[in-house]
Amino acid sequence: MRPEVTIQTLHAQRRSLLAWALALGGLIAIYVAVYPSVKGTGSSFSKLIDEMPRAYRALFTTGSGIDFSTPAGYLNTELLTFMGPVVVLLYAVNAGAAAIAGEEEHRTLELMMVNTASRRRILLEKAAALAVGVALLMVSMWAWLLIEGRIAGMDVPLTNSAAAMLHLGLLGIEFGAIALLVGALTGRVGTSRSIAAALAVLAYLVNGLAPLVGWLKPIRKASPFFQYIGHDPLRTGASWPALGVTLGSIVVIVCAAVVALQHRDIGT
Repeated sequence: MRPEVTIQTLHAQRRSLLAWALALGGLIAIYVAVYPSVKGTGSSFSKLIDEMPRAYRALFTTGSGIDFSTPAGYLNTELLTFMGPVVVLLYAVNAGAAAIAGEEEHRTLELMMVNTASRRRILLEKAAALAVGVALLMVSMWAWLLIEGRIAGMDVPLTNSAAAMLHLGLLGIEFGAIALLVGALTGRVGTSRSIAAALAVLAYLVNGLAPLVGWLKPIRKASPFFQYIGHDPLRTGASWPALGVTLGSIVVIVCAAVVALQHRDIGT
């Protein structure tokens, strides 16, 4: 069977996906343009960050340290620890919240159920659309990094940057899936966005502050942000155990969403 729901969802998002891809290109252009003025361990900006309180510094670098001596270190510190994830999570959480809860609020979910084989198929195709949308953004972000980095003379590692995009994409899909699950449970877009966003902030804080807060250290590895960047994929490549944990979490969340949607009275 053709994945009609997935195709229709991506078709409806085509303009927004283009806008998100262009926004990522603009964001990367800003960081690439700034790099020549801050590169090197002795730059004034590097010294400014070094002088911040340890808690602030840990949050800015998610516990991975500061390194402006190489393009990979700079991009890891300035782009991939905060702003990059923010943009990807904004798209993914909004897409996940709109997938079921948005359709329900617009009174189109019932029509889809009439024309489609099952609720399970609807939800799985919506999850597939979420994954494809995030993947498209990651491919565009990777291309922007390589193209704009080359123009600026930055040596962006080809394979490792692809690994970083893979980790970042799965992070976005995981929180998008959380929004999808909450939407399947409640049918409310606002609730789906709020809970997924709150959990993302909590996961970020746990990963960033764990090196400084003793009682957070045992749970740091449970944070999706640790699975994303705790292994520093831009400099060390993909971490297959971390990818496995994230993929497993996504499968569990989507399966829970299927069960939730199948057992809920739509519109209540």
